[in-house]
Amino acid sequence: MCSLFGWLDYKEIVPDRLKRKLTQALANAAEERGTDAAGISYINEGKVIIYKRPKPAHKLHFNPPEGTRVVMGHTRMTTQGDGKHNYNNHPFPGLAGETSFAFAHNGVLWNDKQLRNAKLIPDTHIETDSYAACQLIEKQGKLDFDSLKYMAETVEGNFTFSVLDDRNNLYIIKGSNPMCLLNFDVLGLYVYASTESIMKNPRQQAPF
Repeated sequence: MCSLFGWLDYKEIVPDRLKRKLTQALANAAEERGTDAAGISYINEGKVIIYKRPKPAHKLHFNPPEGTRVVMGHTRMTTQGDGKHNYNNHPFPGLAGETSFAFAHNGVLWNDKQLRNAKLIPDTHIETDSYAACQLIEKQGKLDFDSLKYMAETVEGNFTFSVLDDRNNLYIIKGSNPMCLLNFDVLGLYVYASTESIMKNPRQQAPF
């Protein structure tokens, strides 16, 4: 059990101070679904930035820089792959053709080893089952709806995925695991998290 969380500022009128506060509040609230590791990803000057550590979210300081339009986050409860090794934690970096992206998963995949045995994805030092889905996107050589559809239909298990590319496009691929999305249309702000209960604390702290 893990959590996805984040936001997308599509009108670019929300103050940076408020977005940083929202990021930390979401991360802290998402600890209810995992405290083994936490991380976020965002785009800075066209580059995918990933900050993650094998620590609970409340022990980290998430400060996306001014002008950040999207934050994609994850808190982890370890199921496969030792969280003390930070390369096993989310978000994961990916490269599909010329598109860099960050990838996160809430759930458990059952067929990651079969995918490796079938040579659909290469062996890697990353032990987390989730990373197999990231590799499936990479193998398609592109990041679009077709490659995401291929990935979601090839993996087996429980999942909701989030993907952020280097052009600030955020994709959420929902399977059987939960996802809650709110649209604050006046502000031009989407906020999402794996469960509604995670949303309650940030909404109390931020004047939306």
